[in-house]
Amino acid sequence: MSSAFFLPAEPGDRFCIYHGPANGAANSCFVYVHPFCEEMNKTRRMAALQSRRLAAAGHAVLQIDLYGCGDSSGDFADARWDIWQQDLRFAVGWLKSRLDGPLGLWGLRLGATLAADVARDPDLGIEQLLLWQPVSNGEQFLTQFLRLRLAAEMLSEGTAQTSVRALRESLRRGVPLEIAGYDLNPRLAAEIDALNLASLVPAVKRVHCLEVTAMPEPKLSPAARRALEAWQSKGADVRAAAVGGESFWSTIEVTECEALLAATENSLQGGY
Repeated sequence: MSSAFFLPAEPGDRFCIYHGPANGAANSCFVYVHPFCEEMNKTRRMAALQSRRLAAAGHAVLQIDLYGCGDSSGDFADARWDIWQQDLRFAVGWLKSRLDGPLGLWGLRLGATLAADVARDPDLGIEQLLLWQPVSNGEQFLTQFLRLRLAAEMLSEGTAQTSVRALRESLRRGVPLEIAGYDLNPRLAAEIDALNLASLVPAVKRVHCLEVTAMPEPKLSPAARRALEAWQSKGADVRAAAVGGESFWSTIEVTECEALLAATENSLQGGY
């Protein structure tokens, strides 16, 4: 059973969709953390499919639109990393007040990195971390996002009117940038730029990390492997795998990846 509601937060409210476990009692409880900007819209279907399948398998899932995103309060121009961190704490608190199952965070792309960051707090009681295609390097991720501005300029003007270096300099001077329809605040850009997944060692019992690749023989990306090895060196229990499929978060058309859905259920059931 699924239900939509607005969760009181600060500032404003957050739009949420709750998928209750089919058998009533929850095997585990997950907060889903969506990816950044347009990737959020491209991945809504995959998030919904996985949430329903997890619920059918006895897990509870709370999907939350972060501040300034989707149907939640606020403008994206006012979004900040610390507000998003607090959003996840509100969501975890909501689950804690209603269910007794082990708590987990499930994130996709930059949402996975945010989940790992929040899971470093042992007082939250997060036991599992489910990561889909986590962003390992914030600087590279921000550069890729800034290139969308250059691509748009080339389409409209025939040539790029600026450069990534110039865009970064504008952000350093405190100038917001409009990129792909989103107003990027310099402070949020700096917070993303500084992210390094390897240093965000989560205080959880187990990490499930899954990546999607078009390679004939699916393998974890070197960046993800290095980050997970750094976590393992700190004592983290990591289960990781790669599956074949399209990069559904960036495809032009909305795309599904059945292999990822199945691998997620298998990992949570004890596979890999």
